[in-house]
Amino acid sequence: MEELLTINHLIKTFGKRRVVDDVSFSVQSGEVFGFLGPNGAGKTTTIKMVMGFLFPDSGDISICGYSLKNKYEKAMAHIGGIVENPEMFKEFSGRKNIEMYARIHGHIEKKRIDEVIDLVGMSARANEKVKKYSLGMKQRICLAQSLVHSPRVLILDEPTNGLDPAGIKELREILKKLAHEKGIAVLVSSHQLSEMQLMCDRVGIIDHGQLLGTKSVHELTQSSQGERYRFRVGDTEKAKSLLQEYQDKICETAEHILIMQIAEEEVPAITALLAGAGVPIYGIEKIEQSLEDAFMNITGGGNIE
Repeated sequence: MEELLTINHLIKTFGKRRVVDDVSFSVQSGEVFGFLGPNGAGKTTTIKMVMGFLFPDSGDISICGYSLKNKYEKAMAHIGGIVENPEMFKEFSGRKNIEMYARIHGHIEKKRIDEVIDLVGMSARANEKVKKYSLGMKQRICLAQSLVHSPRVLILDEPTNGLDPAGIKELREILKKLAHEKGIAVLVSSHQLSEMQLMCDRVGIIDHGQLLGTKSVHELTQSSQGERYRFRVGDTEKAKSLLQEYQDKICETAEHILIMQIAEEEVPAITALLAGAGVPIYGIEKIEQSLEDAFMNITGGGNIE
């Protein structure tokens, strides 16, 4: 995959406070990249610099090989996005709003406008006035606007704010389609970590202005605390007494429940030991770590922006 957005050693200071501190990462074509951070971590400031709303004190941002510092117009021609709450002309139709936005980017054919309207699922309602739209419909029209000039990089800051579960699911599917089928590099931030886990291929976590690392969602949900297994047993106390050599691996117990942090290859031996001693085993399941669990472990439990 091709790196379409590259951020190198980005620094931004407001007064005496360094809000973004030497941040570097990249977003590739064909992926949805989640950008996470606690309140005041520097996430939104970074996004605003990528969108050209703020300029960094030092460092550089490259979009499709063009530096924002040296080739601003060429770089911005390849980027689209929604940051905060974009305004639309409420007395005009959704289609008319998209057409007016399209003029900023020069000649864009009607066929392309029809394509983006269809892509965001607004073909049946595009000719209605914006003032009649739900929040979810407005978000779709805004997304269509940001795509009308065929950008290769799409930036969305908190795009699910105010959407109901159905709207969130629809947006998720659209963004995944844009990345995985159209090859767009999508950078998205959201405070809804459960949704980010379903939406993103990779995530980067920023805290106190510093990037703590980037990993795939799979890596984050499979690591950190190791593998944990939940055994549902008939007699918890008897099970604990039989597992003397595994005492340091028992994380939690409850009535009929034994949670252990063990390697997968240890499961058969523990199962045989319990069953051989007459302890009923009603079920064994691997406990998957959520993205929220990983986030809390990495950041120490900071509030999410």
